Amino acid sequence: MRCDGCTTVILSNGTLNGRSVDVRIEGGVIVELGSIDERGTDLGGRSLTPGLWDEHVHFTQWALTSRRVDLSTAVSARQAAQLVAAAIEAGAGAAGVVIGAGFRDSLWPDAPNLADLDAAAGALPVVLVSGDLHCVWLNSAALARYGLAGHPTGLLTEDAAFEVEGQLGAFADETIDAWAREAAAVAASRGLVGITDLEMAWNLEAWQRRIAAGHDALRVHIMVYTQHLERAIAEGMRTGDSFGELLTMGHYKVLADGSLNTRTAFMNDDYPGHQGHRGQFTVPFDDLTALMRRSSTAGILPDVHAIGDGANTLVLDAFEAVGGGGRVEHAQLVSAPDFPRFAALGVEVSVQPEHAMDDRDVADHHWAGLTEGAYAFRSLLNAGATLVFGSDAPVSPLDPWVQVAAAVSRSRDGRAPWHPEQRISTAEALAASTRSTIAVGQPGDIVVTDLDPATATAEELRSMPVAATMLAGRFTYDGR
Repeated sequence: MRCDGCTTVILSNGTLNGRSVDVRIEGGVIVELGSIDERGTDLGGRSLTPGLWDEHVHFTQWALTSRRVDLSTAVSARQAAQLVAAAIEAGAGAAGVVIGAGFRDSLWPDAPNLADLDAAAGALPVVLVSGDLHCVWLNSAALARYGLAGHPTGLLTEDAAFEVEGQLGAFADETIDAWAREAAAVAASRGLVGITDLEMAWNLEAWQRRIAAGHDALRVHIMVYTQHLERAIAEGMRTGDSFGELLTMGHYKVLADGSLNTRTAFMNDDYPGHQGHRGQFTVPFDDLTALMRRSSTAGILPDVHAIGDGANTLVLDAFEAVGGGGRVEHAQLVSAPDFPRFAALGVEVSVQPEHAMDDRDVADHHWAGLTEGAYAFRSLLNAGATLVFGSDAPVSPLDPWVQVAAAVSRSRDGRAPWHPEQRISTAEALAASTRSTIAVGQPGDIVVTDLDPATATAEELRSMPVAATMLAGRFTYDGR
């Protein structure tokens, strides 16, 4: 983790665990901690926290989202179409297509349909991406543009949706890279020093290009999906391999089921009110174990998306069959007998606490009677599981403090806590959000905050004022 050529940095008058402390960083690594005679950058008594990580980001999608029509406030298909119409009137669609993001239709009184979007946009193609990324809603012009003319509703889910989404980011490299650099600077201003990027594209060259051009605000772990697994193996890539100081190979990602909002998460029982519908287990079990075994044998740890209780059971069965550990993404609904299996199998659990706040009403409706096991962070920790936090941005904001606040409070917008028995402590939430500590020998990845996270309220955590962020002993953000 050393950073050859980095200058010596001294941080003076910080606060760590309630006591005043100075920090010396050399070569990107903390070499002294305590009272240092030499004076350095005066932190004015501000609190020190290890650099924060977001373990689940679709980074290019996040960089693009701010440039799309915001549909997060829509409470019906008709209102979403009205937002599109207003955006077109304001100038959206100048590039020949209107792209919207953030709609959540699972509790809408009306279903997404062609008529509403066609009326809003006419011959202008419209593609709306759901808040969970697992479905897209197209009008007739967009269906024709993407070779899907004749589809009855324009609502595509899972693989069909991902195929369309993959074509929406077709911008020049320099354009995407500039937007990514802006997004990284904002992320650093919230205390982030690293991300795990789960874009479905082959991302090695993209990140090497960005870093070579000066994109140095974040450490990046890249992932590969099934369509790129054999290429990664052929190129000798292994989990943990380094491609320079900032870029590292992560895991092999495979999606085993869908999502709650799209009602494709795979369940042990039927969705209430939908007889015979249990969602989708998207990879046959034997194929899943074969893929996981292939990646594990090649040195790339598997990372499996599982949201419904049925999916989590089957994915844990697959880990048990394959051995070697790895990670489950989401684990949003877990059956009681499965909680201890994560620790027993050496499988990390990557969770996104803000999803619990976004989904609480949807879960109460579509998982009625089951939500004691939903987003059950306390139960997972009590069972010995290792939690790591992410945002799934753009599904929720790329802001680690939002995730910490949601896990600690189980509340947002003044509402009563949802399943408060699943709250965890601030210390536990921060441990799930970091990869290092502030200690001699650790990387000089440090967040400086105006408030002490240990004593901050949930609302203060959610909007935590970050004064500075350091990566390997250099400031990637300084707002003091």
